[in-house]
Amino acid sequence: MYDVIVVGGGAAGLAGGLALARARRSVLVVDQGDPRNAPAGHVHNYLTRDGVPPAELYALGRAEITGYGGEAITGSVVSARSIDTSPDAPRFAVELADGRTYEARRLLVTTGVTDQLPEVEGLAERFGRDVLHCPYCHGWEVRDQAIGVMQSGPMGIHQAQLFRQWSEDVTLFLHNGPEPTDDEWEELAARGISVVQGEVEAVETDGDQLTGVRLRGGRVIPRQAVVVQTVLSARAGFLAELGLKAVEREARGVTIGTAVEAGPTGATQVPGVWVAGNVTEPMVQLITAAASGLAAGAAINADLIAEEVREAVAVRRG
Repeated sequence: MYDVIVVGGGAAGLAGGLALARARRSVLVVDQGDPRNAPAGHVHNYLTRDGVPPAELYALGRAEITGYGGEAITGSVVSARSIDTSPDAPRFAVELADGRTYEARRLLVTTGVTDQLPEVEGLAERFGRDVLHCPYCHGWEVRDQAIGVMQSGPMGIHQAQLFRQWSEDVTLFLHNGPEPTDDEWEELAARGISVVQGEVEAVETDGDQLTGVRLRGGRVIPRQAVVVQTVLSARAGFLAELGLKAVEREARGVTIGTAVEAGPTGATQVPGVWVAGNVTEPMVQLITAAASGLAAGAAINADLIAEEVREAVAVRRG
């Protein structure tokens, strides 16, 4: 029986696990080894670690946790269930795809999200390299390049204006997104953002470099990077037996995907289960996800202390 099982070994899970291991808790981190940012060459905006490859950052985090006595294993969690539903002393069992089962007093879920890309030929293969979604993650790397923004949803114009900060050569492809309003047409023109009508069929490449955007009908517009809006889906299916499920989340009045709802410290509606990182806040960046993992770890430790105080008082009175 571990004090805490952390499901997910990205920034949020490792930060929470580190806080708990340093609090002298028995911690098991279970990670299936396919982080969302695996295709990206480097992590950015992570203070003192800007530019480090994601795999290296996570390896450093696992080493820190195990250095304090925690454990980290590779595995895919397929279910989580309650084995004691007492609100003051809950207990859980976590089952992995290979049949291994582990038990814990508390759960911290930091499984993140998956990105659903528009169905355009070539996008998925280049996602995280020169098919991008976040200017703060990748804007510097494509500065002054020819950037195309594909409007597959209502955020396309907003994305075009954002990436205009990094390059003067930005083209908005209307694709199957909404037509700009009169005010938006004026704003795009004022910033020198060109607009291309028509549906995008594919992205063109030469070797291992994106070279252009091909419209249905065959016309190709040269571009060096393409920006898309993804739909973010929380990796939370294994929580169904606990009664937790992801719900739709909005930003700027637009549905951006799904997330597991939680309070300020990550506590869910199920006593003993916390969430942190993108699984509950889909749009936060890596360093913010790590901070939420730390906050959840501290809250879990406080909850365990409260349980132990109640047990000690009961023993003393007995």
